[in-house]
Amino acid sequence: MSLSAADAAQQIREGTLSSEDLVKACLERIRELEPKVEAWTFLDEEHALGQARAADELRRSGQAVGPLCGVPVGLKDIIDTADMPTENGTVLHAGRTPRNDAAVVARLRAAGAVILGKTVTTECAYFTPGKTRNPHNPDHTPGGSSSGSAAAVAAGMVPLALGSQTNGSVIRPAAFCGAYGFKPTHGLIPRTGILKLSHTLDHVGVFARTLEDIALAAEELAGYDEGDPDTRPRARVPFRAVAAEEPPIPPVIAFVKTPMWEHAEPETREAFAELVEALGDRVEEVELFPSATEAWDWHKTVMEAEMAANLEREWLSGREKLSEKLRALIERGREVRAVDYQRALARIAPVQESFEELFTQRYDAILTPAAPGTAPKGLDSTGDPSFCTLWTLVGLPAVSMPLLQGANGLPLGVQLVGRRHFDARLLRTARWLAQQVAAA
Repeated sequence: MSLSAADAAQQIREGTLSSEDLVKACLERIRELEPKVEAWTFLDEEHALGQARAADELRRSGQAVGPLCGVPVGLKDIIDTADMPTENGTVLHAGRTPRNDAAVVARLRAAGAVILGKTVTTECAYFTPGKTRNPHNPDHTPGGSSSGSAAAVAAGMVPLALGSQTNGSVIRPAAFCGAYGFKPTHGLIPRTGILKLSHTLDHVGVFARTLEDIALAAEELAGYDEGDPDTRPRARVPFRAVAAEEPPIPPVIAFVKTPMWEHAEPETREAFAELVEALGDRVEEVELFPSATEAWDWHKTVMEAEMAANLEREWLSGREKLSEKLRALIERGREVRAVDYQRALARIAPVQESFEELFTQRYDAILTPAAPGTAPKGLDSTGDPSFCTLWTLVGLPAVSMPLLQGANGLPLGVQLVGRRHFDARLLRTARWLAQQVAAA
């Protein structure tokens, strides 16, 4: 199913394609590839087709239809749906059926989308892998924790899917699977009705096969929700219009290696050296300022403390059924001292201010790897998220772009990071970068 979400939505509006036919094509693709990829944890074909028929009937009635009318979307199985189970990747929540839709699901439905099903997440969106495999090579990890969403989009099973990121759970699987992955500015897309791991770090993200589709979804999802105190009332962001524009002047991009550069694989270093050279005077290497070099330690402190608090019920009622990795995280989080937690939180704002100065003085975006290399072989790990950690901690928008390839034929992700609250401009710069790479 190669049709983009934007093209599908347009054809459905024009009556040259029915949502039912589109959903049938997605289901056929899933039947073909799911035995190899295993991206889905819940899929009810008749329920999906029922939603598609309702979308087609609405369009035929002459009523106004939403921008995503009839377009199928996959949801990471930590996002609540009133009409489907949401099990959070843990046996402790098996059979859980929420009463209400998450805020993002309500917005998707209001835009006319068909909720196709629930995609595989790692256990409680942490490190222990689910069943999903990389669609390019089933012997390699798809990344995590949004494993199923990234794999389903990359495999052509669905044009759009939602995930979440508390460390690297959107950007990394997008890079490993060869999809576009977008993590917005913290607080741009509401998290109400989604498994809460860390109030400070949790983001909702989007997977697609084109930047236009990322913009289409983000425009419908962004905005205020009273259930998420980190969102705020704001005018609608014209993501699609801004992302489609040509930059008024060619962007200037900062190439930031971060202290994680030593973990980058040799072919990643070589690929980025070639990319920087190809972009010429539009890229400048910038050293990360000293105030941010300890960000990985601060992130660990905040994430472990907040996850331990938010998963306390699971810990108290069923710790023996949790994975060893998750139990260890909760144990560490329960031992974090209040003074260390507060100190880590206090470090975030000064680093945000330093990045704000970097962007306002000269740079349109930051270029950095999305992961140390291509998807590692084996299914017992989801890979290293360290190239995402800093940007998650400070809440900057980021997009992973499938622009490079490793020697093993697997995708090698390019990460572009933008200024806080300038998400649409980041997508515009990403589009420019994709054009430059295609022309090189």
